[in-house]
Amino acid sequence: MNLRLFLFLLLLVTFCFSQESQESKKYTLDVNQFYGSIILHNPDISHLITSHPGGLILSYNRKTYGLEEWEQLYKYPDVGYSFIYQDMNNETLGKNYSLYAHYNFYFFKRNVQLRVGQGIAYTTNPYDKESNFRNNAYGSDFLSSTYLMFNYHKENMVAGLGVKAGISIIHYSNANFRAPNTSTNTLALNLGLVYDLDGGNELEYIYREKEKVSEPVKYNLVVRTGINESDVIDQGQYGFVVASMYADKRLGRKSAIQLGTDVFFSNFLKELIRYQSIAFPEKNVAADTDYKRVGLFVGHELFINKMSIISQLGYYVYYPFDFEGRLYNRIGIKRYFGDKVFGSVTLKSHGAKAEAVEFGVGIRL
Repeated sequence: MNLRLFLFLLLLVTFCFSQESQESKKYTLDVNQFYGSIILHNPDISHLITSHPGGLILSYNRKTYGLEEWEQLYKYPDVGYSFIYQDMNNETLGKNYSLYAHYNFYFFKRNVQLRVGQGIAYTTNPYDKESNFRNNAYGSDFLSSTYLMFNYHKENMVAGLGVKAGISIIHYSNANFRAPNTSTNTLALNLGLVYDLDGGNELEYIYREKEKVSEPVKYNLVVRTGINESDVIDQGQYGFVVASMYADKRLGRKSAIQLGTDVFFSNFLKELIRYQSIAFPEKNVAADTDYKRVGLFVGHELFINKMSIISQLGYYVYYPFDFEGRLYNRIGIKRYFGDKVFGSVTLKSHGAKAEAVEFGVGIRL
């Protein structure tokens, strides 16, 4: 996919938004300029921190008023879409263009806003072993991106126009889809304007009695898959499969706790084991070492409408080959289709070191 196709998709999404806004007046637009610094989370990217990146954040938000139960439960958040242009102000890193879906959560009488966005980014100057070998942060044209904003947020100060200001964190990584993948995190200050497309007219919030949720223990089966690569550049991309089984127990309307097991069939480890057995004989790695791993994990699920956010912490109980340590973690989103079937997109990592993006399907019984 090239830049022209990317821009076309951006225009298409923008057109869809404009069509939707004709059907409902409770939408806002905001624009923010930001300026900051790349955080030195890994000494391997120290040569890339030469200047201060900056850019623009454009956002389209739909306000909620309690038409669905979850909206009141989370204090009437906004749902929306964002576009970020970021100039890294570094010839090696280039520029990034990103699209996100996001939630805006409000605190302190809706004067403080926390935004959580997840999306995909296109970078103009990724790693190339001949023309851009210094860029060990971005190993592919397309990256996964997450951003957070924590802002003072004041709407409708003058005829629907308001202001917002605060701090933002923007993360780019391809989650070891292709090496190298050191990633970057930008910590920035942002300042912007917010405009209510209805001129500031407010609707009444809907209040209802909170319903109690009580469920027996549920059992989940999940199969996850994807493609990833080891940190050895040009070693090749390989498919993987993760089979998971776990039990969960609802603690209320928002949360559930989990306990389960994962079995990992990570084919990139086959090649990494073979490579280390030949290239690093001092490590005493046998070429026939088993590449499979088995882990036990505890987790938490936060329910938001038909979507939920999952976080899990695991420990390998079967671990024949040492790769990034025995502890692992997983974070991601689930989307329910009915009461039992769900899909998921999760990031599996060891601390801050990503191993793979996992695409899964599962059933909750």
